[in-house]
Amino acid sequence: MSPHRIALLFNANKVYDRQVIAGIGQYITCTRVKWDLFMEEDFRSRTVGIRQWRGDGIIADFDDPMVAEAASALSIPVVAVGGSYADESHYPVGVPYVATDNQKLVQLAYDQLIEHGLQRFAFFGKPPAPDNRWAHEREMWFRHLVSADGLEGIVYHGSPTSAGGWGRAQEEVAEWVRSLPKPIGIIAATDARARQLLQACIVADVPVPEQVAIVGIDNDPMVQMLSCIRLSSVIQGAEEMGRTAAQLLHQMLHGGNYSATRVLVPPAGINVQASSQYQCIRSPHVMRARHYIRQYACMGIKTEQVACYAGISRTSLEEHFKRELKKSVHQVILDHKLETARHMLANPLVSLSDVAVRSGFTSLQYMYAVFRREFNCTPKQYLDQLRTT
Repeated sequence: MSPHRIALLFNANKVYDRQVIAGIGQYITCTRVKWDLFMEEDFRSRTVGIRQWRGDGIIADFDDPMVAEAASALSIPVVAVGGSYADESHYPVGVPYVATDNQKLVQLAYDQLIEHGLQRFAFFGKPPAPDNRWAHEREMWFRHLVSADGLEGIVYHGSPTSAGGWGRAQEEVAEWVRSLPKPIGIIAATDARARQLLQACIVADVPVPEQVAIVGIDNDPMVQMLSCIRLSSVIQGAEEMGRTAAQLLHQMLHGGNYSATRVLVPPAGINVQASSQYQCIRSPHVMRARHYIRQYACMGIKTEQVACYAGISRTSLEEHFKRELKKSVHQVILDHKLETARHMLANPLVSLSDVAVRSGFTSLQYMYAVFRREFNCTPKQYLDQLRTT
């Protein structure tokens, strides 16, 4: 039997799309179906010529209005993937639809901030546009959640991002951050928006998470690599969406009728990192010092530099740290370096020597000594434990 020719209409430059595609690949591998997959060479989604494409089926990102319009007009089996909607009329007619559950995504982010004792909340979304309907759906659920708790939610859309307007857009976000009542928890529509917010907080000299706690959506590893403060993020069930979409298309190719099928896929969990771990700290000096440590701990900073940034003497800063955190400034710096090293050890592509250098230790031998003292094991033993759990 000849393999079915299947087109995947996704923009794989986005982590969400890549995870959906990964889920499709997992289904193909597990079931051993014979599919000849078509994607653009640069992994972009283009609809030019799709009506002349002589294939057997399509799985497409219907969050893109142009893709949705082009794919809906085809006579071959099509499975749609996209965001969920409270308004039933926003779903395509006659096309099976696999959706990420926007309500549960926002609920998980909101719950994370609530659990850390925050009582003020904001949402950093995207400007109104046809291809941003999913973002406004998340904004709607944010408004609903805070309203149900009798709270006022602040919403900011910001500007579209581009190279030419990036500086102005960042300054606008920084001004918005400065204007917010604090402490406050902010949910970003995506990790890309959350990264922009993290950078704006650094520009505005606003400590994260002591004054602004942040949760993104996507759990994008690229954002983690580009952010000096590790981002808490909701993990979408995108791979499960891909597996479900592939299963539906497989059944449609063999005569199944699933035109009225709609599947909502909940989030897979939340990756909790420093950006959302708010603590009620009274000392503004400790807030500023920890903000500085999170940015520069892995660059070999000393207690004197932290005290200088906080604007008080080393002795006074140590007193503030002992009172608020029950730790010395040096120990907090060391804790951050160890946390960074532990995260890097989980990546098999990074050598132990690189882990030591990039997490701020003066040598691999010194990192070994610190691990033995703090964890009663070597970095290699810690890595082995990670792989067996």
